[in-house]
Amino acid sequence: YMKQRLTLDKVNAAIVDMATYAVTNAQLIAAPRKKLTENDLDKALELRDIAMADSVRGKHFFIETDIRGPNLKLDNTGRALLTVLRHLGRISETRVGHHRVITL
Repeated sequence: YMKQRLTLDKVNAAIVDMATYAVTNAQLIAAPRKKLTENDLDKALELRDIAMADSVRGKHFFIETDIRGPNLKLDNTGRALLTVLRHLGRISETRVGHHRVITL
């Protein structure tokens, strides 16, 4: 009842998308300030604040607003994917401030 019409290919593609979001966020956090554009700097500072939260510290994460890929969208299928992965313990969700943070 949880997986609905999910296939293994959709789940694997969504996991790859999540990994790329987490890697992108890690690169933004580690990037020096001088090399970031103004928009990237704002996002990097926001991500650094989130990364310092106790529930997220030391883990790979991305924010719900990062979800924009072709394989993982916040439609019914995307929500079902997140529900299945959360149920299996592959991801966990926490709230840091007004952000919904998904940790891998």
